[in-house]
Amino acid sequence: MDIAALSVSLGQASFKEAAGLQVLSIAKDQAEVQAQNMTQMLEQSTHPNLGKTLDIKV
Repeated sequence: MDIAALSVSLGQASFKEAAGLQVLSIAKDQAEVQAQNMTQMLEQSTHPNLGKTLDIKV
């Protein structure tokens, strides 16, 4: 077994994993900001019953 090739392969896999985690972290941060913005918008509603309940199906 070629040790150098194995080392390169493991290095590439590690890099791909780190890049994937970074992308997920960015997506999570954006989702949190969007949730905060939506909460603020619902709190500022002029209609008293609007935004009191939120039905979500996934």
